[in-house]
Amino acid sequence: MCYSAQIRADYKQFFRLFGGVLTLRAFAELYYERQGNPKVKIPKAMDAAFEAPENDEEREIKGLIDAFNADQALKLEQDIFAQRERLADAERKLLVKTTKTATNEVRIATAKVEWGLGKLADLKRTQPESRDARIFPGVYAPVMIWENGQRVVKPMRYHCRPAGKPANFDVLYPGTYNARCDNLEGFWRHQFGVTHGVLVIKAFYEHVDRDGKDTILEFMPQPAQDMWLACLWSRWTAPGQPDLLSFAVIMDEPPDEIRAAGHDRCPIPLKAENIDAWLRPDLGKPDEQYAILDDRARPYYEHRLAA
Repeated sequence: MCYSAQIRADYKQFFRLFGGVLTLRAFAELYYERQGNPKVKIPKAMDAAFEAPENDEEREIKGLIDAFNADQALKLEQDIFAQRERLADAERKLLVKTTKTATNEVRIATAKVEWGLGKLADLKRTQPESRDARIFPGVYAPVMIWENGQRVVKPMRYHCRPAGKPANFDVLYPGTYNARCDNLEGFWRHQFGVTHGVLVIKAFYEHVDRDGKDTILEFMPQPAQDMWLACLWSRWTAPGQPDLLSFAVIMDEPPDEIRAAGHDRCPIPLKAENIDAWLRPDLGKPDEQYAILDDRARPYYEHRLAA
């Protein structure tokens, strides 16, 4: 499974390469939703794409990002203050008598202060780091789709909840951030050949077993390049709830170098010349879609221990 990936979070990169229409309203709606919904997770690199706004909609989004970050910083500062008070109380008790309870309080409060300071520093950090663009299941990423006769980029959650499924589908099926190629006409029959998307990544990460230990490896194409991954997506709706756009990455058998590294699946990078055909599938012609997936880009994947 592709449990994590380093995405190309700058949505403008899509349009520099392929043109299309930017749906800034979809981004603004997502950032509005994040204000009151802690389940909305957006990578720092996606925020950074709006750091230098060029129009009113981008300025609106930048304002939402700044307001959210200010609120998060205030909460962290308040928690750090509370934990420092907790630490001071425990240290005063230890001056009188050494107890297991006070010792544990010192340990816990110290750890929480350090964690809070680290989160606060990371929140205020402006220098980009590669981990800023890393997504996990449940995190949002920009995905290119075809809509109203043109390419469109919208933010979508990496963990697909197909239309018509119950709201607790995410809990019942936690693995639907990947779509197995051998199950596209089974579980994914309502998305395959209907709603296709493309996610741009630079690298992906996998859990492998190394001498009985769970190890995370980073796989990067060589030479270094963006990969245009084949995805399926869906729009989930329910009365009284905001629409949810979500996607899954299609996975298939791995090339030899990934299998040798210890993993049995690999995302499918599309060739650039096949992207439009993938985004506009012909209904009832699955063979054409499989042909596009088979005619994939085939870089060599180097791997290393993930940082």
